[in-house]
Amino acid sequence: MTKMTMIDAINSALRLEMERDPTVVVMGEDVGLNGGVFRATVGLQEKFGAERVIDTPICESGIVGAAIGMAIGGLRPVAEIQFSGFIYYAMNQLVNHANKIRQRSYGRHGVPIVVRAPYGAGVRALEHHSESNEAMFVHAAGLKVVIPSGPYDAKGLLTSAIRDPDAVLFFEPMKLYRSVKEEVPEEAYEVPIGQAKVVREGSDITLISWGAMMRPTLEAADGAKERGVNAEVIDLRTIYPFDEGTLTKSIEKTGRAVIVHEAARTCGMGSELVARAMDHNFLNLKAPVARVTGFDVPVPGGRLEDYYLPDVYRITRAMGEVMAFG
Repeated sequence: MTKMTMIDAINSALRLEMERDPTVVVMGEDVGLNGGVFRATVGLQEKFGAERVIDTPICESGIVGAAIGMAIGGLRPVAEIQFSGFIYYAMNQLVNHANKIRQRSYGRHGVPIVVRAPYGAGVRALEHHSESNEAMFVHAAGLKVVIPSGPYDAKGLLTSAIRDPDAVLFFEPMKLYRSVKEEVPEEAYEVPIGQAKVVREGSDITLISWGAMMRPTLEAADGAKERGVNAEVIDLRTIYPFDEGTLTKSIEKTGRAVIVHEAARTCGMGSELVARAMDHNFLNLKAPVARVTGFDVPVPGGRLEDYYLPDVYRITRAMGEVMAFG
């Protein structure tokens, strides 16, 4: 085990998978010579050569389109989009091709690609660089959507994504790239896609979050414990297909829930989680499920993004309202 940042963990997963499997290739803007805009791929081109770590033109549709063709041809491309706000140029490739080719070919062809994209606010970037657009891709059946909340999960989930037989969209919280260190095994390991993590056991209320929002959610849970409220905290980890069983079991136990995400409120992933809670736990719920989210505006610039992002105060207030209901 060694202390790693999320960037270190991602780099380690890529290197180990490229060593293990010669069909794994990395591609994207500046991923080779410069090691990527966040240096997630630093050192890989020197080790594996320019044929396996490919600097591409500035063309997201071309990057993902080429990756799909390479995957059908037998490779396992890991494509980097520099910021998730630029992924819309590849929307057609992702939601009309990458997610449908297995069905279209009656199972004869899979598309084992991973599309990595830094996402989220908290680093004082501009609006095209700070979006949380994961919910847009949940509706594209056949496309898996994964978001780690720390270095350990980042390495294990990325390893699983690279080995997956189908397309995986891998969102990486920029705010956590270098702000958090964890003990991470130096060897390869997998964290299963589609399996949530119960970060903390509790009995009074369920808190559900993912990505960078896990930090304020855990802080709010700590504060609540001091006031006698025992919160169960769940890291969703895979946004689609998400672990409905773990959520249902937890809410059945606690009868109360708060969902926290930084994406906009309307049609965010929290909306679907509330609906599923109603599907499976209506008679167990002691209060309406609350959501603490970003707002239905573009992510504001500079210090204003501090007011956009859910924080401990907003999460604590929502917990108080849910606990006081009835």
